[in-house]
Amino acid sequence: MTERTTKAMNDTAHRTDLQQTYRVAQWSAGRIGRSAMRATLDHPRLELVGLLVHSADKEGRDAGVLCGRGPVGVVATRSVDDLIALEPDCVLYMREGYDVHEMTRLLAAGIDLITTRSEFFHPPQMDPALREPLEAACREGGTSLFATGSSPGFSTAVLPSAMLYMTRRLDCLTIDEYADIPASVTPDMITEVMGFGRPAPEEFSQRTLDHVSSGFAQSLGIVAAGMGVEVDSFETRGEFALARSDVEIPGNVVLEAGMVAAQRITTAAVKDDSPLLQFRANWYCTHDIDRDWDLGANGWRLQVEGDTTMDVRISFPRASGEDTEAFADRMSGHTAHPAVNAVAYVCDAAPGILTNLDLPVIVPRL
Repeated sequence: MTERTTKAMNDTAHRTDLQQTYRVAQWSAGRIGRSAMRATLDHPRLELVGLLVHSADKEGRDAGVLCGRGPVGVVATRSVDDLIALEPDCVLYMREGYDVHEMTRLLAAGIDLITTRSEFFHPPQMDPALREPLEAACREGGTSLFATGSSPGFSTAVLPSAMLYMTRRLDCLTIDEYADIPASVTPDMITEVMGFGRPAPEEFSQRTLDHVSSGFAQSLGIVAAGMGVEVDSFETRGEFALARSDVEIPGNVVLEAGMVAAQRITTAAVKDDSPLLQFRANWYCTHDIDRDWDLGANGWRLQVEGDTTMDVRISFPRASGEDTEAFADRMSGHTAHPAVNAVAYVCDAAPGILTNLDLPVIVPRL
């Protein structure tokens, strides 16, 4: 393992050595994992040393080939022991779901973890059953755990903090996320998992609301903590909108009129009976719906109400002729790249479960 920068809470703990090379292992080779591997291979100060996969058909294959590059001499394994034996400085943990036992093993072995999972953004809001063993493993291994990504992450922790840079009075900050679902999601996922094209149920299931809102509530909590504001509660609600006419989506799938064609899930940090910070996920298959919703192009809209009123829109243009697969692959980098950019900062930080408040501004090393 490369010599690690001493993790100490002092004036230099937030300064990274941009000349050091960090050994990185990738956990999973799905779409986001493949983007992370390509970014790691292209990074001037990162070395890809390992890859853990879950499927037998990927085991034994070269990581470079799996991520669309030529062979790089890194062979995929399904063994956690093999990954630990490689002594990486950091593991990019991007698997489907999570396993606390796996995570604690890595942390206790002296390996930092950066994850795109949404359950690990803000320790005070984490489930104690997750937080306590992870914190203990960080203490044992002198290591850190950091959660990041596109949304939640950049859209809900980094952007809001920048938007509030000039503010002295905040009435409400609203983040709207707009996602044209067929542009980046497979037809089976749209209909079978997300429930588009079906009759609207009476209400969202609590399980769905909890799953969607977890990372957004935690990252809004980071922003509130950074402002020194103690919010009273976090509230989540969901709404459906129906198609006003038949909609054909890729894969020769037709969403019929009167069926679910858009969803909006709102997570709010409430102070004095009013939302102080709120995130709205606007996911849609068409703009032709029976609700008066402002559905923007893929991206985000941030509105600040207070003494520095602002309205900022960020979109992700789709290149002319770019097919769904290529667009989805490109968009996966929005989630994977923040994790890759954070490696040096997390490896040089003090032990524990970190948030953006514990790290300096992360600047990509290009």
